[in-house]
Amino acid sequence: MRIAVVGSGNVGRAVAAGLGRAGHDVVLGSRDTSRAELVEWSAESGVRLVAPAEAGRHGEVLVNATPGDGSVDALRAAGGADLDGTVVLDLANPLDFSSGFPPSLSVANTDSLAESLQRAFPRLRIVKAMNTVNLEVMVDPGRLAEPTALFIAGDDQDAKTTVTELLADLGWQRDQLFDLGPLEAARGPEAYFLLWIRLMQSLGTADFNVRVVRMPS
Repeated sequence: MRIAVVGSGNVGRAVAAGLGRAGHDVVLGSRDTSRAELVEWSAESGVRLVAPAEAGRHGEVLVNATPGDGSVDALRAAGGADLDGTVVLDLANPLDFSSGFPPSLSVANTDSLAESLQRAFPRLRIVKAMNTVNLEVMVDPGRLAEPTALFIAGDDQDAKTTVTELLADLGWQRDQLFDLGPLEAARGPEAYFLLWIRLMQSLGTADFNVRVVRMPS
């Protein structure tokens, strides 16, 4: 599958490299394709660096790996307003560092970053996933001692199926992928970050995740 990762920070690079290792045709969209750090990473990973607009043209799936406060502008630069039906895997969180660390959420309770992206780009098919784990676990869930959970939300079932396939390609077990329903449900996984950051501080590591355990039938 042709995939364009939008956002060239640590998360974007990790996801792009992971999807590339899984056999997909991946590009990384960046406003600064000549930056030495990115050029070196591209040579090592085999993932091409392209301008945002070229990334938008390349991708059957876009991955939003930008900081939440820059997501609308980043998708706009990738041509999001003109892309019809493209699936967007949104793994960003709406973090607000204006009062220092730990951050709060810039949008919560009655809205979510994912929903705001869908309103801004109604022709895209936004799917929320992968925002509840750190970048290492995103692309290597097997680094944890047992299978753990990821949550998916979106209004388009076919788009969610596409995202589920990509998650499986990264090693996520299908019985630990939980479809929460429509995109409105993204409010929950985004708000989970407030617990995640406290768990990280308590555990002294970001290498963790949660598992959903059902009562036996």
